[in-house]
Amino acid sequence: MPPQNQLKIVNKLAVFLPLCALAYYSAYLLRFDGVLAPSTFHLLLSTLGWVMAVKTLAILQSGLLLDYARYVTFRDMTLLVRTVTISSVGITLLDAMVFAGTAIPRSVILLDWGVSCLLLAAVRILPRLIADCDWKMLTTPHGATALIVGANDAGEALLRSIRRGNNRAFHPVGFVDQQKQVQGRRIAGVPVLGTHADIPELVQQHAIEELLITSGSLSGKDVRAMLELGGKHGFSVKILPSTEQLLSGSVAVNPRPVAIADLLRRPSIKLDTNGISQWVDGRTILVTGSAGSIGSEICRQLLKLKPAKLVLVDRSETGMFFLERELRRLAPHIELESALADLTDVPRMEAVLKEVRPQLIFHAAAYKHVPLMESHVGEAVKNIVLATRNLVDLAEQYQVEGLVMISTDKAVNPTSVMGSCKRLAEQYVQAKAATSSCRLVTVRFGNVLDSAGSVVPIFREQIAHGGPISVTHPEMVRYFMLIPEAAQLVIQAGAMGQGGEIFVLDMGEPVRIMELAQDMIRLSGLRVGDDIEIEVTGLRPGEKLFEELYGDREMHRPTRHKKIMVAAGKPRNLLAVTHDIGRLRDLLDRPNEEIRNALREIIPVQESPAISQPALKRLAA
Repeated sequence: MPPQNQLKIVNKLAVFLPLCALAYYSAYLLRFDGVLAPSTFHLLLSTLGWVMAVKTLAILQSGLLLDYARYVTFRDMTLLVRTVTISSVGITLLDAMVFAGTAIPRSVILLDWGVSCLLLAAVRILPRLIADCDWKMLTTPHGATALIVGANDAGEALLRSIRRGNNRAFHPVGFVDQQKQVQGRRIAGVPVLGTHADIPELVQQHAIEELLITSGSLSGKDVRAMLELGGKHGFSVKILPSTEQLLSGSVAVNPRPVAIADLLRRPSIKLDTNGISQWVDGRTILVTGSAGSIGSEICRQLLKLKPAKLVLVDRSETGMFFLERELRRLAPHIELESALADLTDVPRMEAVLKEVRPQLIFHAAAYKHVPLMESHVGEAVKNIVLATRNLVDLAEQYQVEGLVMISTDKAVNPTSVMGSCKRLAEQYVQAKAATSSCRLVTVRFGNVLDSAGSVVPIFREQIAHGGPISVTHPEMVRYFMLIPEAAQLVIQAGAMGQGGEIFVLDMGEPVRIMELAQDMIRLSGLRVGDDIEIEVTGLRPGEKLFEELYGDREMHRPTRHKKIMVAAGKPRNLLAVTHDIGRLRDLLDRPNEEIRNALREIIPVQESPAISQPALKRLAA
């Protein structure tokens, strides 16, 4: 045992043992109405030595002296009562079997048990009472007046952590909660003042400066509503660590600004991990584009489902190096293999599949930046269309059970080279599925929040440099989803698919990019226009004002998962699609415009239409 623990035990024994002796003496006084006859006093003195020995042994064996009194809990009180009970049982047995001539009255033993529990509990609770009392409020001014959202375990843990913190930045004056049964109650002395609808009135009554929300306790839509209320009524909204983080001690109570992920206009999607675990468990799985934002998250999600082996395929050496280190740390028990490879290199990919023999493939490798692909049409065709065709053909050749291709909403009524290439890749997968032994499915989704090179990290960088934030069009809207949602959807679709489907996620309401920029400025503690300007730069080549999830000739039909739909359309003829891809392959080294014109003949490109305010409202509805 460390010397510091030995010292703690000695110090606490110096407190506990006198209390135990006092309890034993008090038990006699209570039993005999405060008057001890000489014979009774002699009995007390003659038994005190071995009674204290029994109590000391019980306390030492229980580990009670090693508990941190400042953080005493109900469990500690239970341990204390159990320890005193064991000592009382020991005293009774010894008195009856070993020291039969002394005969301690049973009522004294019972009274000693009760007084010992009271005295020891009092000395254990005192440090906690001192720690939890607002002594600092007598000498330091109040922190910012605050309301806590959620009169529940998370809210109580948050209140307790704020009170214990050295930095008294907040002064909670009440809770707000939607549950009717908690209205008017008090939690640790702090009242439940009302519901979310009462917040504006409570802000005025109590001069509220901060609204504190525990992470994950509200949906993104509700957080956004709170944020809008804060802008109207002059209070700040802060997200604090979740209950799990607080109880684990992994973080301090240090409020962060609302993250952009909190502003989804829908609850985050939770998929059927139990249903897909049987599909993944014990299998060899290959992920292309594994070093990218989506591919790497797919790998993380797959590790939770316990595959027998995970094969990472990417051509980014640095990305693969860091990803492999991370995944080995997350799941050291799962076999992991890395393969540096380019999907356009057929012999190399064939060697990889021949060696690892995957049972399932997740195809996340592709170019994704729309304006850049407008300038490199041949590379877009090569890395999106030909890479997909190569992988699908090899999957069939090496008897892969299932392949999931990741697509984008930009493939619907495409206005760009990237969207057209993705649409042609979708067509090949769907056409091939009709005759292939491999279950080939496609997953189509919108923009992914905070993925590499997406709008959120770009805005964040522009804010850090003092602006301006560049928005290409004031009416531009996009669908958004979280990276874990995207990865889970891909895995879920693979488990659900029978072959040939294009799965689409119900992504809720589209978000205006102008509003997203304004929110990010405000959440950074800055003012739109005064601190950071927003600059409208105009649409870039191939860019659309709004994205669509279904094509003109596609019907959406439900699946067994309420948030996943199927975009049902008539597949193209495989020979026709193969002919079109071969035509583009022969033009790869030709000038951009020549390849672009051929691609437009195969996948007609639409001009990005202007969108009116009524149309925008219909889209948002």
